[in-house]
Amino acid sequence: MRVVIVEDNVLLSNGLELLLSAKGFHVAAITQDAPGFVAAVTEHRPDVTIVDVRLPPTFRDEGIHAAIHARRRHPGLPVLVLSQYVEQQYAGELISDGRGGVGYLLKDRVSRVSEFIDALRRVAAGGTVMDPEVIGQLLTRHVRDPMAALTPREREVLALMAEGKDNATIAARLVITENAVHKHIGNIFAKLGLSPADSGHRRVLAVLTYLSRQ
Repeated sequence: MRVVIVEDNVLLSNGLELLLSAKGFHVAAITQDAPGFVAAVTEHRPDVTIVDVRLPPTFRDEGIHAAIHARRRHPGLPVLVLSQYVEQQYAGELISDGRGGVGYLLKDRVSRVSEFIDALRRVAAGGTVMDPEVIGQLLTRHVRDPMAALTPREREVLALMAEGKDNATIAARLVITENAVHKHIGNIFAKLGLSPADSGHRRVLAVLTYLSRQ
């Protein structure tokens, strides 16, 4: 079973390679950044991947972005996120795309090698493996934060709205049509619970909701 790993911690990545090799896996590539991971997936077509969330250069959410991008290019690509952090904004998108083959484990909570290997095999077979702590944080965010339902693109549109950009400027900045911007804004209003009765004030209310959570 071929595995591609993206992990910037050399000691951890080397340890994973030794562990997986001993368990009969073939580590086809180890990369330390998102572009290298996407390229390795295209080259090796792995049976499963292991992804850290925070990677160079900003150490924020490059890893999970790369996983989402790779699954769009290679539908159904099995991804096991192995991280110290729950990246709430994009984890939901990765998990809920309906294709399966997804896992999210927290490094500090993996207590036994056998559990990790079993999780990796289940993800490779198209299953879903979630740490209960991850599920708890995602559910908590969904309940408390009305912006949790927004897609990454809708968040980008809303962020530009908060900068005072009009629809034409937003379209040019994101390289999409004004009609697409209009549809995104309509979706934002609906997901934030802003009814048409609010008329022109909906744009202001949406921006205030965004700013209150920054």
